[in-house]
Amino acid sequence: MPNDLSIYKRRESEARSYCRSFPTSFNRAKGSEMWDVDGNRYIDFLAGCSSLNYGHNDRDMQAALIEHIQADGITHGLDMHTETKQAFLTAFEDIILKPRNMDYKVMMTGPTGTNAVEAAMKLARKVTGRTNILTFTNGFHGMTMGALAATGNAGKRNGGGMPLAGTTHMPFEGAFGPDVDSLSLIEQMLDNPSSGIDAPAAFLIEPVQGEGGLNAASTEFMQGLARLAKKHGALLIADDIQAGCGRTGTFFSFEEMGIEPDLIPLAKSFSGMGLPFAALLVKPEHDIWKPAEHNGTFRGNTHAFVTARIALEKFWKDDAFSRELAEKSVQLTSGLQAVADEIEGATLKGRGLMQGVDVGGGELAGAICARCFEKGLIIETSGAHDEVVKVLAPLTTSSALLREGLGILLEAVREVNTTKMAAE
Repeated sequence: MPNDLSIYKRRESEARSYCRSFPTSFNRAKGSEMWDVDGNRYIDFLAGCSSLNYGHNDRDMQAALIEHIQADGITHGLDMHTETKQAFLTAFEDIILKPRNMDYKVMMTGPTGTNAVEAAMKLARKVTGRTNILTFTNGFHGMTMGALAATGNAGKRNGGGMPLAGTTHMPFEGAFGPDVDSLSLIEQMLDNPSSGIDAPAAFLIEPVQGEGGLNAASTEFMQGLARLAKKHGALLIADDIQAGCGRTGTFFSFEEMGIEPDLIPLAKSFSGMGLPFAALLVKPEHDIWKPAEHNGTFRGNTHAFVTARIALEKFWKDDAFSRELAEKSVQLTSGLQAVADEIEGATLKGRGLMQGVDVGGGELAGAICARCFEKGLIIETSGAHDEVVKVLAPLTTSSALLREGLGILLEAVREVNTTKMAAE
């Protein structure tokens, strides 16, 4: 079909967003590259907003899914027992949980991250008998009403169209600058019976804030929250929807921090191939649901069970993949530092392969990303003011392709700077 975008303006809702930054029609993708209908090639540093950690159309996942479909395998099974679910759960237990000495039930939720967060919030309230969820500045947890109440972004919250309740927002680590100890402030507020904060059912936090600007919590901060949760009889919910599945270098973003979250929402790359799939990991003692107390027609995507199992078996059976990610993380940091050096006051954010550059303002970040797209690189912004140029390249991106993409980013920054200085 011709690259005619008029149908979208004519028929698709104004809610569309990413397509406004990348105004072309894509028709093919492989690994870390995409092509549009005119044959233009793009390096993908967005990866479905971290839903394609293993790249586009992984050959092994693709083959397994095609085989399943052609064999008339189950397409939709509600939450019934299926051969594919059994195989996935067995692989997840053997490859992920047991080697990490983790004991969790896997609750299949609706197929999006926000549903996994909703389930976590509901279960925390059910377990504790409390209603208040402590969340954090710059946090993003989803667009349905409970998860939206836990989200900080004013623009997203305003879309709810009604008051959002049941949460108290606390400062994320470093939210008020390096001289303010957020953890101490939170503890003082909770210890003060006149603070006005209701006893919490849970602390809900992203160890690395994806949409909030790549703010990365330290081990000390996460351990402190775990201690406070226990002290106040609350659960700890680690939202690993964007930061999990290897994005920070290990399968879980917190697994080297010495903490054991009570609940862990997972989605995005959990399916391995970009198929809709979300789940909530629940410590067994908290699994007090009644049958169908939280359900959904599309909980447990059977096709996703096929690809998710392949992803686990291909990438996580040993530590080789994690070692590769550590090497690429160093390469990414080095490349982004070169970018930051071109912009006065710019700083690096994030960790692992979830890094970016805070360029100081949304207008500059937006101009850089737009120029990148013109030059064949798909990359987006994040942060309260869209001030962070964020790299979410597939984890499987080769060193050569990563270098090429970072080179485009550096060129774009220099060109935008030149244009800016000429205008001044």
